[in-house]
Amino acid sequence: MTNFLFDTHAHLDLSTNFNEEVNSIEKLKIYTIAVTNLPPLYIKLKSRIESKYIKPALGFHPELIDKYQKYIPQMWNLLDDAKYIGEVGLDYKVAINSKAIQLSFFESLIHKCNDLGGKILTIHSRNSVDDVLSIIGSRFNSKFILHWYSGNLKNIDIAVANGAYFSINNAMFNSNNGLKVITHIPTDRLLLESDYPFVMNKNKIPFRVTDINTTVISLANNKKIDYEEMLNILSNNFRRLLS
Repeated sequence: MTNFLFDTHAHLDLSTNFNEEVNSIEKLKIYTIAVTNLPPLYIKLKSRIESKYIKPALGFHPELIDKYQKYIPQMWNLLDDAKYIGEVGLDYKVAINSKAIQLSFFESLIHKCNDLGGKILTIHSRNSVDDVLSIIGSRFNSKFILHWYSGNLKNIDIAVANGAYFSINNAMFNSNNGLKVITHIPTDRLLLESDYPFVMNKNKIPFRVTDINTTVISLANNKKIDYEEMLNILSNNFRRLLS
């Protein structure tokens, strides 16, 4: 397989032009992990997509766990058959008041994924990286991506030692902390994400999966290597993630 584009974190189910987005992704052959925020939304998305390029992910967003605890049993029932898991994680900024239930859920999730093995998780870690890394540990029997990482540089090193990948979106290039994070991450742990539709372009329009090539160009500039080499590195990283 030659170099290719991909997106490890897009909320396609939140699109106002769902069919158009799906058709555009398939036309450009962009391998896309379509994350969801609740188990019933995963079931709905899975029923709507039959694509070589788009893979639905079973998610339970940390901001929603407290309000939608009734869906936790459904999450566990679906977990065995789902290869891709996300969006999941911890949030100690927006959802700090639900920290206890978030921790309980995330600990159970990691334990179950470790037992099952072979999962690929895309993880939310806002203001909570210490706990996320502590819970995952150093011998996790699945692969994990830290989505839109915003923590400190020391924890990047810990995460890398424990096997983490980091998905980079276009918004991260617009802040000093984002640039420090991107610069510090080893090139062999970089992945792409749009976080569609939550990242806006300069015209305040959602950054689409089909815009992901812009992020490749920005990463090439950040790492001071040419575009083709950057795309080759990213393609190989994604292959390794899936292997």
